[in-house]
Amino acid sequence: LIRNIEQFLVYDDENQSAWLKLGNDSYWWYWYGSEIEAHAWYLKLLAATKPESKQARGIVKYLVNNRKHATYWNSTRDTAFCIEAVADYMRASGENNPDAEVTVSVDGKQIKTVKITRDNLFSYDNKVVIAGDALGSGEHKVELKRKGEGPLYTNAYLTVFTKEDFIEKAGLEVKVERAYYKLERIKDATESTAGTSGQVVDHKVEKYQRIPLKPGDMLTSGDLVEVELHIHSKNDYEYLMFNDWKPAGLEAVQVRSGYISAQQSGMHAYMEMRNEKTSFFVRRLARGSHSVRYRLRAEIPGSFSALPTMAEAMYAPELKANSDEMKIRVKDH
Repeated sequence: LIRNIEQFLVYDDENQSAWLKLGNDSYWWYWYGSEIEAHAWYLKLLAATKPESKQARGIVKYLVNNRKHATYWNSTRDTAFCIEAVADYMRASGENNPDAEVTVSVDGKQIKTVKITRDNLFSYDNKVVIAGDALGSGEHKVELKRKGEGPLYTNAYLTVFTKEDFIEKAGLEVKVERAYYKLERIKDATESTAGTSGQVVDHKVEKYQRIPLKPGDMLTSGDLVEVELHIHSKNDYEYLMFNDWKPAGLEAVQVRSGYISAQQSGMHAYMEMRNEKTSFFVRRLARGSHSVRYRLRAEIPGSFSALPTMAEAMYAPELKANSDEMKIRVKDH
């Protein structure tokens, strides 16, 4: 049975989580056939057979990451199953009975030591914050040492102000990439449709060829540009915001904010047009790959930089990502 189930198992080495690709992502609104409930029962099976396996640890992390508002899952039913499955896993793996001492050091200097036992498992001081001048520029080495028994789960979050000339993309749980395309009108483009009597009728349509742009490429004032954001999410998330900063010499073609459909732009979102950026507010982002696009027009001659697109969970600000920077030049017509 385990061998049959594992043909659907996907393991993500980058963030050490695992999930079952069951093929029913489109039916999240049904309580029966629930993907979360299926993962909970699979974890109960692993807790009974392979509690110390890589798969069991990965499923636990996936379930914890996919809570709604970090407190519950989709319903009281699957929430109960998840809590029961995680409790089974903790008992079977021995994680509910730790006896360890953890030391955190930065650049060889000991910052904090904490003792973790069964009695303080859910209440010990588990945070180290280094801010301001205590952390200068350049490379730093963060070291965690554990003595004793029990696993150690860690997260590291970094907020920086960068002066690098070309800002590169970053992200883990959510990633965003940005592509610029110059749109060239296809002359005499036609499309066949059915006429009033059922006959085939050709009529002229507006079609464009997309030419990829690289950093530093030249545009001419009046050129039409399509910006496409490629978004990859490792989990199901809610209430995400994507701020796409535009080059100062380009202006948005569409000036009215409002809801956009997947047919219009590739993803359902609320699009807000501003002077310096275009913002997309996404109510629900399913695990997987998505894209959204909009158009700009080159207007003012000069050399311009578009700051990276910024992704952020509105109610979980530690979830962040950014795209590469983009540099564009514009010349007079």
